[in-house]
Amino acid sequence: MKTTTTKWGLVATILAPADEIRRFAAYHLEAGAHRLYLYLDAENPDAFASLKAHPKIRVITCDDAYWQKLCGKRPQKHQVRQSHNATHAYHRADDVDWLIHMDVDEFLVADRPVGEVLAELPMEQKIARIRPMEALSGDATAFKAFIPNGPKRAQIVSDLYPTYGNYIKGGFLSHLAGKVFARTGMVSIRVQIHNVFQDDAIVDGPEQQPGIDLAHLHTKSWPEWLTAYRYRLEKGSYRADLAPNRPRDRGGLSMHELFSMIESEGGEPGLRAFFDEVCADTPELRAALNAKGLLRLINLNLDAKVSRQFAS
Repeated sequence: MKTTTTKWGLVATILAPADEIRRFAAYHLEAGAHRLYLYLDAENPDAFASLKAHPKIRVITCDDAYWQKLCGKRPQKHQVRQSHNATHAYHRADDVDWLIHMDVDEFLVADRPVGEVLAELPMEQKIARIRPMEALSGDATAFKAFIPNGPKRAQIVSDLYPTYGNYIKGGFLSHLAGKVFARTGMVSIRVQIHNVFQDDAIVDGPEQQPGIDLAHLHTKSWPEWLTAYRYRLEKGSYRADLAPNRPRDRGGLSMHELFSMIESEGGEPGLRAFFDEVCADTPELRAALNAKGLLRLINLNLDAKVSRQFAS
């Protein structure tokens, strides 16, 4: 019996070193992507040359001329630039059946070819939400799994992280929403970071697609996390305008408020204590996650895939 597959692609707006971009691209090419739409948020000649030479990659440098043509001027917020580019790619993507917007530190992980999973979805289903798992620090082979929303989630997180669990939604530092595959060919589509809109109405679908996960390398080593921390606090995933983990009348804090409190009271050692409890790849945290069925061990094997896809 022949297994039906479908063509899929991804779009990403990327500001990262060339090697990191190639690892991201190579991984998804070997995962079966038919097309990668990669938008470089700043000039990166090294990355551009190798990406452009690959037949399955469409790469654009988002310079002033690009933004002038697309929307008049370069949007100040990178989240807005991501949405513009993802929407632009969606309306170009005439050779894939599904397209997903992702970041350079996110990797699709599936127990069988992604195209097979997508091919089995009913035609009336327009999106497929891929929920994240978040890497523990270190070599990015251990991940904490997504905990579905429900009455048990808060207690599980509190058990895992006794000091800070009440302040971190789902036990993750980054998003729980995941990323969304959108079926191509729809009209009046606008792609945002975690959702897809048609005529300004959100496109609904199942809350989680079984068989595919989003491995998110949000927390790498302590030095790397600390380097990214200040930007995230001011403009990224810990910024002030994001909502608290739960209603404020129930003690909820936003990540911005939580980190500001930790830093004001304990400085960098306070941040390190938080990191060690929530993010560090320790035998203790692995065992605690494993006991609750939440430990995922995966080797993304990025460097080997780069050598195959981008031979020098």
